Amino acid sequence: MGTTLDIKIKRANKVYHAGEMLSGVVVISGKDSVQHQGLSLTVEGTVNLQLSAKSVGVFEAFYNSVKPIQVINSTIEMVKPGKFPGGKTEIPFEFPLHVKSNKVLYETYHGVFVNIQYTLRCDMRRSLLAKDLTKTCEFIVHSTPQKGKWTPSPVDFTITPDTLQNVKERALLPKFLIRGHLNSTNCVITQPLTGELVVESSEAAIKSIELQLVRVETCGCAEGYARDATEIQNIQIADGDVCRGLSIPIYMVFPRLFTCPTLETTNFKVGRVPWSPCPSFTAVPGCCAQGLAHSRCSVHSCSHWRPGGPTFSAKH
Repeated sequence: MGTTLDIKIKRANKVYHAGEMLSGVVVISGKDSVQHQGLSLTVEGTVNLQLSAKSVGVFEAFYNSVKPIQVINSTIEMVKPGKFPGGKTEIPFEFPLHVKSNKVLYETYHGVFVNIQYTLRCDMRRSLLAKDLTKTCEFIVHSTPQKGKWTPSPVDFTITPDTLQNVKERALLPKFLIRGHLNSTNCVITQPLTGELVVESSEAAIKSIELQLVRVETCGCAEGYARDATEIQNIQIADGDVCRGLSIPIYMVFPRLFTCPTLETTNFKVGRVPWSPCPSFTAVPGCCAQGLAHSRCSVHSCSHWRPGGPTFSAKH
């Protein structure tokens, strides 16, 4: 068995906030003693941007001007050149999560076209005849919760054949009416999106009713911006031909790594959509229709549920 490196972060959930102390231990394990040229630990946070395939070639300046954005980068020398004994050696470390005045620790976010990631990397340098050892470990950064009282902003929505977005032959659709409401369009990201909907009438038998959570990411430069919407998750809230006039609860938890509070910078944005969404549903066998409610409100977040209906924002 050769020598191995491992990084163990003190907090089990690996979640930290700006200004806190990131701590843990580096573990060196091996049957025999190992000679090394030093052990270093690097904390790094980067924002990686990319354009979707449909935008390739449209914004050539984007590729020339935008590189991975470095949020934080700091290295400490943990151990000077020497030798580690056989067995297990644990070396504790502490890293203050502070950035320069012109930088911000954005919340960890794993998107399709915008990716914000924070990592710890341990490097053990060895002689020319032995391969250097490297171990990388990701930790999570959450934004500091906002102070002040949260005020909910409820909104009602209605779905009919006239409000559908993706239908070519509207006249062939059966008549239906779905009403509902969201308890708030201004959501706390640590709390679920809640509300209810009611199928008032439908000529055709309903197969299912689903909610689709969509993220909207914008990236680019002064030459132009590309905005893309991608699905995060899809949950079924009703199965089969539901009873008419029955209230169906809406309850959706935001997946933290794939959603984040509103984020807007010079080169990228997550959220702020000028249109409004609502639950997707299947009203006819083989036909998935997207409903658009006639309501609109300001959006402050990356978490939008789609197809059409009230938009909402998520924040701490």
